[in-house]
Amino acid sequence: MAGFRRASVLGAGTMGAQIAAHLANAGLPVLLLDVSKDAADQGLARAKRLRPDPFFLADGAALIQTGSLDDLSGLTASDWIIEAIIENFDLKRDLLRRVDEVRKSQAIVSSNTSGIPIGALAEGRSDGFRRHWLGSHFFNPPRYLRLVELIPTPDTGPDVTSALEDFVDRRLGKGVVVAKDAPAFIANRVGLFGVVRLLEALASGAYTIEEIDAVTGPAIGRPKSATFRTLDIAGVDILSHVTRDLAERLAPDDARRFELPSLVGRMIERGLLGEKTGHGFYKRVTDARETRILTLDVQALMATEGPGAEPANFYVDRRTPRLPSLEAAKSIQDVGARLRALFGASDTVAALLRDAVAPTLQYAVRVAPDIAHSIDDVDRAMRWGFGWEIGPFETLDAIGQAPAAGAIPGSAPPTRYRTGALPPAKPEYLILRAAKERSRIVKSNPSADLVDLGDGALCVEFHSKMNTIGGDTVAMLHAGVDEAAANFSALVIGNEAENFSAGADLLLLLLEAQEDNWDEIDRMIRAFQGATMALKGSAVPVIAAPAGLTLGGGCEVCLHAHRVQAAAETYMGLVEAGVGLIPAGGGTKEMLLRAGAPDAVRSVFETIGLGKVSTSGPHARRLGYLREVDDITMNRERLVSDAKALALLRSHEGYQPLVPRTDIPVGGADTLAVLLLGIHLGVRGGRLSDHDALIGRKLAWVLSGGDLPHRATVSEQYLLDLEREAFLSLCGERKTQERIGYTLKTGKTLRN
Repeated sequence: MAGFRRASVLGAGTMGAQIAAHLANAGLPVLLLDVSKDAADQGLARAKRLRPDPFFLADGAALIQTGSLDDLSGLTASDWIIEAIIENFDLKRDLLRRVDEVRKSQAIVSSNTSGIPIGALAEGRSDGFRRHWLGSHFFNPPRYLRLVELIPTPDTGPDVTSALEDFVDRRLGKGVVVAKDAPAFIANRVGLFGVVRLLEALASGAYTIEEIDAVTGPAIGRPKSATFRTLDIAGVDILSHVTRDLAERLAPDDARRFELPSLVGRMIERGLLGEKTGHGFYKRVTDARETRILTLDVQALMATEGPGAEPANFYVDRRTPRLPSLEAAKSIQDVGARLRALFGASDTVAALLRDAVAPTLQYAVRVAPDIAHSIDDVDRAMRWGFGWEIGPFETLDAIGQAPAAGAIPGSAPPTRYRTGALPPAKPEYLILRAAKERSRIVKSNPSADLVDLGDGALCVEFHSKMNTIGGDTVAMLHAGVDEAAANFSALVIGNEAENFSAGADLLLLLLEAQEDNWDEIDRMIRAFQGATMALKGSAVPVIAAPAGLTLGGGCEVCLHAHRVQAAAETYMGLVEAGVGLIPAGGGTKEMLLRAGAPDAVRSVFETIGLGKVSTSGPHARRLGYLREVDDITMNRERLVSDAKALALLRSHEGYQPLVPRTDIPVGGADTLAVLLLGIHLGVRGGRLSDHDALIGRKLAWVLSGGDLPHRATVSEQYLLDLEREAFLSLCGERKTQERIGYTLKTGKTLRN
């Protein structure tokens, strides 16, 4: 198969426009067509306004050309044509007939249908078309949800499936599961069954919305939006449409399992559709003092007949449920062990799990042979498509029970579905986990490990809460540099957690500041500066592999690495100003180095002073946190593998350690005056508080080189000393301590 250079998307609706956006994220020129060019333009415009943003960069839409479905001549240049029009069998068939007439011979054609039989859509098409035809089911939003189900037919060429799978994996960053051509494929078949069971539980009156969402969120390894917040985002009417379409394609006995309770119909009648109408299972109310979340009063809704009642009459204040077993299970870190404890409890939580979750597990067991090629694919589909931490078969193994509704762990001989953990989908996925399973930990402490990745590569893995950086982490960074220099060819700093690092251990810093332990804080800063400079001057190449939150000290670690292999979804920033500080682990110094000249310092000042955080890996490059020589991995599960490969490549190319610089240009008094003027204007304009201004003056002092009357050159150590002095002085400020305390308590920033 030839490579993928251009793509076309037919249909500029919610999914089509976002698929086009993500193809553009991967660097492909895209032709986006709809019933008219105006409709395609409008679809693209809607995508640009979506939050979260489907584009890595605001100018990514420049790669997308729009047009009308009346003219398919532009498809002749496409290597991949994706049909994403409305779910109408006849319309799709007719469009595909026209595509067959114009596509080039090797172009792959696929459908994003969520359930229409893939084989039936291609009936009557040419042999060449059918050989290059399959389903490619993206999940919404396509940029962020990892799953793509590929559904080949008996006529699809194996090389076609393989080529598309590789492209979707590497270039689009998706987890690919090859599904059977069955109604709703894998993830929606199991996931929608579970949603219907939970709606039945709500309609029964035995459980409240708040109780169900408390149980079916992170407590059992599901997303924070749980059940009803997710349905509000997706749209209650969309749920009704999808389940109805699915039921029409199933045998009668199975179809009945997807009939929604009358509650859903009543919500649709009243326009309670979720976020699109401002009220669904929840309603947000904002007044002069606060924003409150109200909850649907199911009994009031069902008791009201006929038109006339206002939607506001169906909402009450949200109530925090009392669920003792859920509170007790919070201390259990492993989700499987937590689920086992919850299933074995004797309260509302266990009852709900047995009434709604157990039947879903049982259904997954029953339908797996019809929808998937392996139970591993079912688990991966639910992980990647629905955000489950563990899939249905992993859950059954964890709770140790037969897959029957109402069963209690230990009450029947356990059914084991696999002998160990769910294996990675490919050998190059999650190689850090695999190395640890092979007992290749070289050194360990409570916050970090040194792990032998094989082939001469060593990895420093953070594993503290949110991977925050404290004394143990700093010690392991030093140990990693020393161990790599002695016994390895290269060093990787990375992990396979959700976030690379949320930054420094603020609680420890606050406690020391409140006790006036300035010598200890000074020691902490010097130790971290020593660690980052050790990374920069390492005898072997150091590759940082950030993903997710990469903030404060986590960002500074990356700034000092020889190269960075960043995940596409990396949210990187020097955010210290938000807690009343400035970067002091060398981050201010490194950003000044990257500015190159004093005249470019203002941009760095704004980036650090405003605590700008990237919205993607490519955006981190725009902000200066990544350089042009740094690289980006689209598939998160390949990240450590890619970082290892880059580290070994740099080693084999003849890496030379860096020597600390002594010739860094700074602007002195002239640069300081310009920056101070900007701060003054910000205060006068009401954009900065007095404490913001104080932080800004400290930052400006460092970036201009301190007490220098004119332009000069200084050393890295000189700038590190300025950083440390500024950081220490800000730690003593009451308002800085208030900011740190507020962030620790709420996770938000305080402007005081």
